[in-house]
Amino acid sequence: MGFPIFGGSDGTSTTDAEPVHAMAISLKNREQIEQMRRSGRIVREALRRCTAACRAGATTEQVDAQAQAVLDETGAVGLFKNYPTYQPGEGFPACTCVSINEEVVHGIPGSRVIRDGDIVSIDFGCRLDGWCGDSATTVLVGDVEPAIRKLCQTTEHVLEIARQNIRPGRKWSQVARLMEGYAVKAGFGVVKDFVGHGIGRSMHEEPKVPNFVSHDLLARDIELAPGLVLAVEPMCCMGSEQVKVLEDGWTVVTTDRRPAAHYEHTIAVTDNGCEVLTDGT
Repeated sequence: MGFPIFGGSDGTSTTDAEPVHAMAISLKNREQIEQMRRSGRIVREALRRCTAACRAGATTEQVDAQAQAVLDETGAVGLFKNYPTYQPGEGFPACTCVSINEEVVHGIPGSRVIRDGDIVSIDFGCRLDGWCGDSATTVLVGDVEPAIRKLCQTTEHVLEIARQNIRPGRKWSQVARLMEGYAVKAGFGVVKDFVGHGIGRSMHEEPKVPNFVSHDLLARDIELAPGLVLAVEPMCCMGSEQVKVLEDGWTVVTTDRRPAAHYEHTIAVTDNGCEVLTDGT
């Protein structure tokens, strides 16, 4: 679930965590990282089933049901439903975010029917034995226009650039510059209102992890260190990078209503590089 760059409801405390803005950066040991990998496997299985269900004629609610089934089977706890208060009936109303075409992130599953040619971003996270995993993918349904297909391929590769370049001693701005540069050179906008985040016992921990370089990042740059675990989630769009939140209070759309893509992995910095914890391995 994307983290607003300008605070907002994501800074609200949960039942087991302090407000994100009050927390220092937390490094995880090997045992804790392996616990997060277990959560990551559940996330990957849920996204696998959601992807299979994401076909023309299906509703976004039916896609969401696949992730709920995985939670029921494994005993894991979904990170999204009722977020940020985790009080029944409050906060986000589903266990996944399902966002179609111009919807960038935080789309609410419901009766909307998926059509041939749509792109559908699915974001899901869970907690198992106190440790979290968070990941997202964009599914291409049927005959997707070549330009939109390129958008998805580019955004997915932006995430791969992060994986290839995360290593101890490197500044996050160095990684973010490579991510942003690749997307811009390919002709796509980089969403700047929502960014990645640290993750561990809580879904949203420090630090914020932008997919672009800004004065704020350079002033508060992050040095990558073994044990730092990040949810890295590039969001790119066909046209303007400007977005807005709809009246439902959650769904984020591009202001020009052109398509956007979203990919995410939970990634742990190691002594020699990094490991993806949400790839199912």
